[in-house]
This record gives sequence, structure tokens and C-alpha cells, in this order.
Amino acid sequence: MRALHCGQRGHNGTRAVRGRVPPASCGLHAEPSSAEPCRGRALPPCLREESLLRCRPPVPPPASRARPGTAAFSRAESSRAEPCTGFALELKILSPLTSCLLSPGVCGCCGALRPRYKRLVDNIFPEDPEDGLVKTNMEKLTFYALSAPEKLDRIGAYLSERLIRDVSRHRYGYVCIAMEALDQLLMACHCQSINLFVESFLKMVAKLLESEKPNLQILGTNSFVKFANIEEDTPSYHRSYDFFVSRFSEMCHSSHDDLEIRTKIRMSGIKGLQGVVRKTVNDELQANIWDPQHMDKIVPSLLFNLQHVEEAESRSPSPLQATEKEKESPTELAERCLRELLGRAAYGNIKNAITPVLIHLDNHSLWEPKIFATRCFRIIMYSIQPQHSHLVIQQLLGHLDANSKSAATVRAGIVEVLSEAAVIAASGSVGPTVLEVFNTLLRQLRLSIDYALTGSYNCITGVSTKIIKEHEERMFQEAVIKTIGSFASTLPTYQQSEVMAFIMNKVPLPSSQQSIEAGKAGENRNRLTQIMLLKSLLQVSVGFQCSNMLTALPSAFLDRLLSAALMEDAEIRLFVLEILISFIDRHDNRQKFSTISTISDISVLKLKVEKCSRQDTVFMKKHSQQLFRHIYLICKEESNIQAHYEALYSMLVLISIELANEEVVVDLIRLVLAVQEIAQINEDNLTAYNRCALFALGAAYLNLISQLITVPTFCQHIHEVIQMRQKEAPYLLPEDVFVERPRLSKSLDRLGPEVFFWQSKISEVLGGSGYNADRLSTPYVPQLTDEDRLSKRKSIGETISLQVEVESRNSPEREQRAPAEEITYETLKKAIDSVAVEEQERERRRQVVEKFQKAPFEEIAAHCGARATLLQSKLNQIFEITIRPPPSPSGTITAAYGQPQNHSIPVYEMKFPDLCVY
Repeated sequence: MRALHCGQRGHNGTRAVRGRVPPASCGLHAEPSSAEPCRGRALPPCLREESLLRCRPPVPPPASRARPGTAAFSRAESSRAEPCTGFALELKILSPLTSCLLSPGVCGCCGALRPRYKRLVDNIFPEDPEDGLVKTNMEKLTFYALSAPEKLDRIGAYLSERLIRDVSRHRYGYVCIAMEALDQLLMACHCQSINLFVESFLKMVAKLLESEKPNLQILGTNSFVKFANIEEDTPSYHRSYDFFVSRFSEMCHSSHDDLEIRTKIRMSGIKGLQGVVRKTVNDELQANIWDPQHMDKIVPSLLFNLQHVEEAESRSPSPLQATEKEKESPTELAERCLRELLGRAAYGNIKNAITPVLIHLDNHSLWEPKIFATRCFRIIMYSIQPQHSHLVIQQLLGHLDANSKSAATVRAGIVEVLSEAAVIAASGSVGPTVLEVFNTLLRQLRLSIDYALTGSYNCITGVSTKIIKEHEERMFQEAVIKTIGSFASTLPTYQQSEVMAFIMNKVPLPSSQQSIEAGKAGENRNRLTQIMLLKSLLQVSVGFQCSNMLTALPSAFLDRLLSAALMEDAEIRLFVLEILISFIDRHDNRQKFSTISTISDISVLKLKVEKCSRQDTVFMKKHSQQLFRHIYLICKEESNIQAHYEALYSMLVLISIELANEEVVVDLIRLVLAVQEIAQINEDNLTAYNRCALFALGAAYLNLISQLITVPTFCQHIHEVIQMRQKEAPYLLPEDVFVERPRLSKSLDRLGPEVFFWQSKISEVLGGSGYNADRLSTPYVPQLTDEDRLSKRKSIGETISLQVEVESRNSPEREQRAPAEEITYETLKKAIDSVAVEEQERERRRQVVEKFQKAPFEEIAAHCGARATLLQSKLNQIFEITIRPPPSPSGTITAAYGQPQNHSIPVYEMKFPDLCVY
């Protein structure tokens, strides 16, 4: 064998030059790691000095030449069959050039001297790269790798060496073949030594990702994704994916000029990030992908592709093509990857995953449109585990606090996203600090009110570089109120009650111990705070469902709520009425009474009526007079509008349906008749509209209650009065009053008795049907309390005149009612004196209670002992006076000085007449 190359082919399939190599000057600086055969290149001088370079088989010396048929002859023949081996042995013996000949460069020339794994690797490459991987040789290489797994790392290193050389020489066909071979080896080999092979693989992938060629980047990404789907038997403690996270994130932000190439690069980057997550997220021994340094790259890259939706093509594809196109878009792929990432997040990793989202939305000003922000957090809330939902809520609340001085549109966007997130977390997983959530929202609400009033984000100095727009702050306040309602709707009933009590305690009221700011600015701030908090309370109460009114309206909460009903602001009173209606309406009957009318047949309303429960009866016995008194006082307000009267009508009707028994119905009728009396007497100088509205309100309610209790005579009386009003005074009916242009009359003081509902007649007809006639005939008299004095709504003279006038209506027949002009100075003086006596008695009782609470025990004991002694002495005196000796049968004995003296004779010595003895 005379050739330098023993039949091995190179990359291009050409055979090496046979015979003697022509001399040339190049030598030792040739590529030592080159694995391809010599293609006519000059050899080192050391290879040109000896004739041994002819590669002849060694000839044994004559003395030892063997004869045919002997064992030595067989060995000689076998040595001729393997010329390269003999050549290597001769080099070892004869020349000091052995080290040079056995170098890698020389092994590339002498294929038979190369390691087997290199020959197997070289054989998988075809002559023409377009022919693709040689499958039969690839199967041999795979079998060799499975049979000798200790060679797997060397195979990987050699493949990596070839791939790096081919990349630098722009032989991209061979690059694709090398990566295909690597992928097949990865999929086939699962042994303990695969970690060393993986290092070579990742080195090759990194080389491809560093290339500027998009096709090579995509090729490397696809190989990495295949690797990420392989479950390794043994973990790697030293492997790092920092480069891949950075490079894939950079690819996600590709800005290539060609739209199609840009889309492919971005999708490859998203797939690469997805592969990194899959490879590391479930293995605690791998690199922690949840570290902020990684999350700050991964999450913004996914959000960037979610944000940039590519424009649709000009031509409209078929539905099937459109679906496939949508599935392959970077937006859909990024959303799927983000969902997978968040779905794998544990409790301690939620914060690191959510923080980059908030920062991305801040940096790109994506809170103001709030469409994209809402979409992002919908993906987040539906992807994370349900028990972790409250962590997202807390992150949003903290971000809202951090942006408390940002623009109102930004804060409104955060709050609306918070509202959407709370609705999705329907399981009630708001976390252990429920009240802290509402405290944060209420604090933001109050800050917004201060910003709107002062016009500055720095409420102390009043100096601000930003212009505050009042309508934007109002929009933010409405968003906060909506969010409070959304939060409360996800809570159980008992927590909703706590939240409502918490909000009510925040409302500044004159009767409460909270500080009420003085001055015009303070009044405006108090009023706006009251309105906003009551709006928030209304949002919570709308979604509140409770069958037990004692639980729904505890005494402390009801007292504060009704205190707000006595305020002068009409809007506040309307909110209080709406809140009470939302509590009472448990069967959704409110919408059926949205308008006031005298309907002739209430069956068309299809009311849901249930029997009053025991708990509701107890509630009404405890609080009915308090409710009725506030309804009565609200009716006397001159600032009432149609909305107030509609709310009053709904409240009266709902009490009759939901909470009424016979006693409550009687009190409601008395209350409505007293309201009619307010309009009839007009001591409060109400306008014509207010008086007509009160008349119409009474007619509408009595018409409905008469049909509910189904007493024929009662219905007949109500119907007669309504018909008379239709003929004589239609402006006293709701159909003419509660319209856009009400028909009013100024001659309300000259109305005839036939257009009024008389208490005597009603008590007569209802008393005959089993109702309490005595209670019906007694006019309703509201009991004024200290709350009315604290409200400072009426002077003491007006309060007393009201009480005296109400008492003057206690006559059986109200037709014979004494006019208000007969009130004299003496009656007023008596009324004032009686009030003073009551005040003195109340003060004396307070002092007694305080004495027994604070005085020392000895003083109390001495006081009680003295009273006991005094009481005993009085009793002895009484006994001495009342207990006298019985008369003596012997008569009266005359004592000295002519005075009769009675002797006390024992009973057993007495002598009784015979008729008295049996």
C-alpha cells in the first residue's frame, strides 16, 4: 500500500493524492485538529526526509523470514493486511518522528489511525450536504454510543469541533447535519455520562445563537427545545442557563426589517424561554429560574410579544388558514408560555413573577388604556393556583400605594385592574388581612378627595408641578368604589358584615366621636368623604344577602347609618335610603316599585311575599320605631326631590312585604297618615311640590297596602278617596306629581275633607277585621331623642311645637281637630316645664348611677345601711298604727280620769257568743 491515505474520503468526497507527496514548505502550523484528509497540501519537512512516508508494509529481515504454512508466516501475512499498524510500529522503532506522525494532523491523513468514534462521526456526513444525514451511518454511530457510553462525551466534543469549524467556514449544510446528529444522539442516549455530552451540545447551541444568521438562530433554538423536553436521569449541579435566558429574551425583541423573519425570530425566542422554564422550573438542583435577574428578562419579553399584535394581512385567508396563522403567531405563543410559567409558580415565587409585570406596565404607560393591563392580569389570575390569588391582590395594592402621587388615570387603571382580579378570585381568597385591603382602598379614596380639593399632590405645602384635573380624580373615585364592591362580592356573608361596619365607622358624623373639620374647606371635605364612603357602603350592600335582619343590621351599625339620614345634605339622605332598601329587599322586589303609582291590581307585579320569620319579628320589635321616626323626619325635608319620594315609597312597601306582621302594618298606616298630616298642616312651610308629593306618596302606599291585607271595606274606602282625588284634585295623586312636568296647585289649604284619608274611618274598618282599633285610632307621635339635638336641624321651639301639635291630635275624631292657632303661651310654658322636669329626673338618675359606679364600698354600704334603718323605722310606725288589739267581748273598760282603755285579752281567754261557736 503506497498511498498516504488508505481509501478515506474527505468532505467533498475526493480521494487523497496517491504516491509520493510533492515537497512543499508549510508545516507544523497546519490545523492540528483538522479531521479532513490531506488534499494536496504540503507536509511537514519531517515527513519528507524518510522513505517511510511511502507507507509500505514493513519487510521482515531475511534471517527471520518465515516459511509458508508456519505460524510466523501467518503473522507476517496478517501484518501485511494491516499496513497502517505495521507502519506505526516501524515508526516507533526507527524514527524519533513518531510524535509528529501521531499528531492529529497526521491522523487526518491516515484514516485508519483515527479513533473509531471519529471515523463513525465522519461517515455520517455525505459528499453533498444537500443529501442530508447518512442514516445508515447514523445508526452505526448511535449503536456505538449506546454500546460505549464512555465515548459519548468525546463524540460530542468532536461534533462540536466540526460544527464550530463549519460555521466559521459558512458550510451551513454540514451545520444542519451536525445538529440533526446531535439531536438524535440526545434522544437515544440516556446514561449517566450524558451530562458531559450535554455540555458540548449546549456549547454548539450557544455558537448557533451567537450567529447573525436568522436560520442558524432558529436551528439552535429548535435543538434546545428538543433538549429541554428530555428528562435527565441525573441532575447537573454546575450547568448555567444565563446566556440562553439573555439570548432568547433578546430574540423576543427582534426588530428585523423583514416581517416574516422577525416573526420567526421572536417565536424562536419565546420557544427558547419556554424550554428554559421547562428544563429548570421543576428541578431544585438546577439554576433557579425564579430569581429576579431571570424573571426581569423572561416576563417583559413575553409581555412585549403580547403587546405587539401584528397587523392582519391584506388578503383575507380562509377560516382554517386563519386559525393556523393565529396559533403560530407570537402573541398566542407568548400567552401560552406565560400561562405555563405562572402555572408552575409556587407560593414563594409569585412576587418575583408579578413584579416585572407591574414594572413593564409602568415603563410603557400601559395603565391608562387599561385594556392590555386588564388582559395581562386576567391571564395571571386564571393561570396561577387559586390559593395564591391573594398574593396578586396584595401586590396590586402595594403598587397602588407606591403610585399614590401618580396621575389619576394611572391610579384608576390600577384600581380597575384590581377590580377585575378580585372578581376572578371568586373563591374568596383575598387573604387573611381582609380589612387591610379595604383600608388601603379607603385611604386612596380620601387622598383623592384631598387632591381634588387642594389641587396638589402635596396636601401640606400645596405646591405641585402636576396639574390635577377634577374630573379625572372623580373617575378614580368611582373606580375605587366599584372595586370595593367587587372585593366585597367575593367574601362570605360574615366578612361582608365586618366590611360594612368598618366602612360605616369611617364616615364622619356629627354624633360620632370623629373629628369634624371646621371651616368651608373642612365642610366640603367632610361632605365629599361622607358621600364617597356611603357610595362604597351601597356597593357592598347591593351584593349582600342575609336572611336574618338582626345579623344584617346590628344595633351599632343601624344607629350610625340612621344618624346620617338626619343630615341636611339631600344626596347623603338618598344614599342612606338606598342602603336600607338594599338590606330589606331580599327577594328582588325593588325594581317593581321603581315608579310611584296607584295601581288597581297588584297581582300583575308578581310580588314574592313570604311570611315574616321570627328573627324579623324580633328585629321589628326592637327597631321599628327608630326606622319609622327617621322616615317621618325625612319626609319633612324641603330639599327632597322625586328620587327621595320614590325611595321612601319603596322602603315603606318593602317593609310591608318583607318584615310586616299585623302590628307593623298598623304602625305603617299610622305613619303614612301622620305624613299626610305634615302636608295638610304645613308647619314646616314646605313648597307646593313637597306637599303634593307627600299626599301622592300616602295615596300610593295606602292603595297598595289595602290590596295586600285584603280587607274589602278598607279597600273600598281607599278606592273612594282616590276616585275623588281623580275628579277634584288630581295633583294629589302620583300620576300627576311624579312626572317630568308635575301639575301642582297653590290652593292646597282649601281642600275638602273628601280628598283625605281619615284615621277614624280606617281604624273603624280595620278594627272590625281583627286589627287593633285602639292603636289605629292613636295618631303617630315620633319620639325625639338626643340624636335630633345633635343634628342641630331644628330649634328647640320648633321641636316643642311639633310635640304639642302632635299631642293636640289625640282626639278620637280628627275632623274636630283644634287648629294650630289655639296654642297659647300657657301650653308652651307647660310643655317647656315638663321637658325641664324630665331633664332633671334624667340627670338625677345619671348621678345615682355614677355614684354607685365610682364611690368606695364603705360609703355605699353606709348609705344603704342608713336607708335600711330609715325604712325599718317607717315600717314599725306603720305596723303600730295599723295593728290594733281586737275588741274585748266584755266591753270597754273605763280608765282613770274618765278615758276609756282597751285591754288586750288573749284569744284563748275570749268569750264568744254561742252563735259564733260551732
